[in-house]
Amino acid sequence: MSTTLHLRAESKPLEHRSALTPTTASALRDAGYNVIIERSSQRVFADEEFDKLGFEMADEFSWPNAPKDHLIIGLKELPEESFPLIHEHIQFAHCYKNQGGWKDVLSRYHSGNGTLYDMEFLTDETGRRVAAFGFHAGFAGAAIGLLDWAWQLEHTEPLPAVDWYPNETALVTDVKSTVDGVVARTGAKMPTVLVIGALGRCGSGAIDLLRKVGIPEENMVKWDMAETAKGGPFQEVVQADVFVNCIYLSKQIPPFVTYDTLNSASRNLSVIVDVSADTTNPFNPIPVYTVATTFSSPTVPVKVDAGPQLSVCSIDHLPSLMPRESSEAFSAALLPSLLQLKDRESSRVWKEAKALYDHHVSRL
Repeated sequence: MSTTLHLRAESKPLEHRSALTPTTASALRDAGYNVIIERSSQRVFADEEFDKLGFEMADEFSWPNAPKDHLIIGLKELPEESFPLIHEHIQFAHCYKNQGGWKDVLSRYHSGNGTLYDMEFLTDETGRRVAAFGFHAGFAGAAIGLLDWAWQLEHTEPLPAVDWYPNETALVTDVKSTVDGVVARTGAKMPTVLVIGALGRCGSGAIDLLRKVGIPEENMVKWDMAETAKGGPFQEVVQADVFVNCIYLSKQIPPFVTYDTLNSASRNLSVIVDVSADTTNPFNPIPVYTVATTFSSPTVPVKVDAGPQLSVCSIDHLPSLMPRESSEAFSAALLPSLLQLKDRESSRVWKEAKALYDHHVSRL
């Protein structure tokens, strides 16, 4: 009997990514898996792209009524409902680090005898995630940071809504023309951008974007563990024009920036991009904002006593700014693990994900 994966439509507004693409869904089918695709009104891959390949198509948001033995795969967290979850779910759930509401999330799986395999915690033998959106999150975050920096040079109101791009080239072209244009009109210097976590997936993406839009190498300040070892807050953060945080913490450390450092007379900082965007994480190293932002309202102002205006971008689905390429990369990296799902009771990656779920359920 074949294992069935049911790709659910994403319900989070403006989430255009997909856990499976036509390419990876076809690879799973070729390996003997049954793959069902929910129709979606917002996924970057049109229904027709799956339909023409002969996949069974289900109605949008029909997964709650799917047979219990179907594995439900998606990306972002489920809508805040109360009905028990009876299926095995593969997704990001954001509830293993004491985030706000984590008990309510896990209780739904527990009460329905379902299971959560959290994509954030699918790891290889070294503990590294088997698939992550980090590179594209950093790439998109740096892009919005530069758009906001340029916007503030000529406006006092917040950066208006941003929209997703059909491909990387379109995004790079738009950001480069925006930055070059405002520099030419205002006489401003190219911004200095500090990236913390520059050696990781996310930081590498941020640096790649900066290079592709023409930020001079000397204007990029690349920090990683060695530079932050002394402990914050760091004056260098407020001396940069744009700060891109690519570190996601699971333990307490001194913050990178505080309200006191923001009110320093030497502050140039006008944009903070918190790519981790986990506002309810008690270990957030940027404790100067509490509001998650969205593509429709990409920044939130930070109250400062003097100096330039300051805003934070904390969008938690940044890779959806370039959904096709980020989905293809993520799904391709996840595919080897998905191909082990038929043996998930013995496959290490799935056994460990199930054990982690059981551990956190025991905390309820």
